[in-house]
Amino acid sequence: QVQLVESGGGSVQSGGSLTLSCAVSGYISRYCMGWFRQAPGKEREGLAAIDRSGSPTYLGSVKGRFTISQGNAKNTLYLQMNNLKPEDTAMYYCATDDRCTRGTYLLPRFYKYWGRGTQVTVSS
Repeated sequence: QVQLVESGGGSVQSGGSLTLSCAVSGYISRYCMGWFRQAPGKEREGLAAIDRSGSPTYLGSVKGRFTISQGNAKNTLYLQMNNLKPEDTAMYYCATDDRCTRGTYLLPRFYKYWGRGTQVTVSS
């Protein structure tokens, strides 16, 4: 049973920073891990993902502001978010899957395992 638990969300002012963490338990073989967000009334979107080799993929609008990384044991996933903007306000989720293929890393429908999310609110 794979479980993911996000933490680190909160309220910050525009221009601020937050680091989200995702603790992963349970065995998963060939995998990718990613961060997603969903704002009220909008579809869930992929922000950043990392494949088994550690290579990252980013959504264009967050590249340069957000950085995805893993802990040494690869059971923790991080998302460092800098220069946050009000439009970054959303529920943030981490996810993982064992069927990852290139080209699908930022697509929510290709992920099987999800955390419950952590709220990020950015005020102007």
